[in-house]
Amino acid sequence: MDMTSDPQVLMARQPIFDRHQRVVAYQLLCRDEQNTDSPLFNHSVASSEMLLNSYTSISDQGELKRVPAFINLNRSLLLADVFPELPRKNIILEIHKNINPDREVIVAVYRLVKAGYRIALDHFTYKPEYEPLFKMAQIIKLDVKDLNAEEMAEQARLLKPFKVTLLAENIQTVEMLEACTKLGFKLFQGHFLSKPKAVKGKKVDPNRAALFELVQELQNPNTTPERLESLIIRDPVITYKLLRIINSAAYSLVRKVESLTEAIVMLGMAQIRKWATLIALNNQSGRPEEICRALLVRGRMCEEIAMAQKRSNPGSYFMTGMMSNLHLLLDTDRESMLSEVPLSDEIKNAILLNEGDMGETLLYVSNYEAGDWDLLPTSFDSNLYESCYRKALDWSKEAMQALNELG
Repeated sequence: MDMTSDPQVLMARQPIFDRHQRVVAYQLLCRDEQNTDSPLFNHSVASSEMLLNSYTSISDQGELKRVPAFINLNRSLLLADVFPELPRKNIILEIHKNINPDREVIVAVYRLVKAGYRIALDHFTYKPEYEPLFKMAQIIKLDVKDLNAEEMAEQARLLKPFKVTLLAENIQTVEMLEACTKLGFKLFQGHFLSKPKAVKGKKVDPNRAALFELVQELQNPNTTPERLESLIIRDPVITYKLLRIINSAAYSLVRKVESLTEAIVMLGMAQIRKWATLIALNNQSGRPEEICRALLVRGRMCEEIAMAQKRSNPGSYFMTGMMSNLHLLLDTDRESMLSEVPLSDEIKNAILLNEGDMGETLLYVSNYEAGDWDLLPTSFDSNLYESCYRKALDWSKEAMQALNELG
């Protein structure tokens, strides 16, 4: 059975970072028809491996790699006589304190550890009766929203003897990330990337003005190839990378393209809009690579849905999705960014107010990405969204690889 054909299976991923804000794993959020086990547990090893590969393969600083997946267990699965076979090196089994860590659970965890699985304990804080679990676990996740500074320091001190890696989850700000780092936490999970250190209303760096002028012109339906060339050519890096991509094997052109105008005419505005925007965004250094990766996934998922629903302007859906979080690359707030990036009113209103078909799609995609599936209407096509999400993950990996290969 092809697990990806089940219309009731929903999966999304959330990044787990090291102290340098590089992705080292993904938390997999899963829901099936009964809202019980991960679909990874319900199918063959080959199917599980295929799905894991889609959700955990990334291009990271130009290197294609797999990162581990954190997967939640429920009590019935944990205590089952036969545990589903999963690729041990690619997963970390996560046990939540709500499972009630009694003797049965301790015995079950011991059995999994002996079988070669890695264990993470979620929402556990130190209690003497949990010591057998702490001795077997590799990772302990502490919810920092539930703890003040003194309590966090105390937990770090109490758990240190067990040689576990501490993961701080539900980090909301960069300041909270820095505080946890000082206490010895090595892994981090939360929404801190969406709340960078920023002053509301902060002006965008003048050095990026050319980017915004280019983005504006890329959105202009009446622009000409010559006008676009005059803007792109101001930036030698964008020019070089765009010509490299156009002349790559991906396009299988009969002859080499040497001018931007020629490239624009041959490939069409939709392709040029996309690649020029990707290159411009990828040039924004100093921000975690996951931000750019997430922008591409969101944009592409919006576009895939628009194409599947035969909407007339899928490229605008792509730009809406990607631009909705562009401010994260710029250390400013969304409203300030949009006031300086002259996008069409349709795209701005879709981003700010979720207006129109593009705004509705953006809202649904945002809820899907966050695993907030209960916020989606009952009429939403879960099979379509799950399929488009996986396509977007694969496409973003390939796009970032192409960009990084250009040096």
